[in-house]
Amino acid sequence: MMTNSMMFKAEGQEIIAERIFNAPRELVFRAFTEAEHLKKWWGPRGWELTVCNIDFRPGGIWHYCMKCMDENQGDFYGFESWAKALFSEIVDGEKIVYTDYFSDAEGNTADNMPSSEITLTFIEQDGKTKVVNRAVYPSADAVKTVIEMGMQQGFTETWDRLAEYVESVQ
Repeated sequence: MMTNSMMFKAEGQEIIAERIFNAPRELVFRAFTEAEHLKKWWGPRGWELTVCNIDFRPGGIWHYCMKCMDENQGDFYGFESWAKALFSEIVDGEKIVYTDYFSDAEGNTADNMPSSEITLTFIEQDGKTKVVNRAVYPSADAVKTVIEMGMQQGFTETWDRLAEYVESVQ
């Protein structure tokens, strides 16, 4: 697998994405867990994290807002997308497990949108890092909903930004 290609598949209630990043595991792990890193890459191209409050510990919450800053994205320009993650398990440098919710600015979860259980695994590979993101949704319909919302493109662009970022800060 080339380092810049992502494997993305949706099957049943799961979405799995994998990619190898040309950076050490410790750096890639920190990029997912510290606000100063997340603000540099999280979200599709043209979007920025305008709010990023992260309490990175089991039982902790990450509450954030992605805002479209790119006027070329038409109706999305100025749009805010709020989300909240509740961390349940952390193995330093290796694994992060959390429940991912759509939310509002106050952190109330959006009951009309599917939540997912995310397991992120960080695997050392000859100085590079393979990241596996496994998301389990309540139903196959929920998977269909997020795929139709553009999940694959958003994921690809976000991880492209992460690849560029971790290579730039080594």
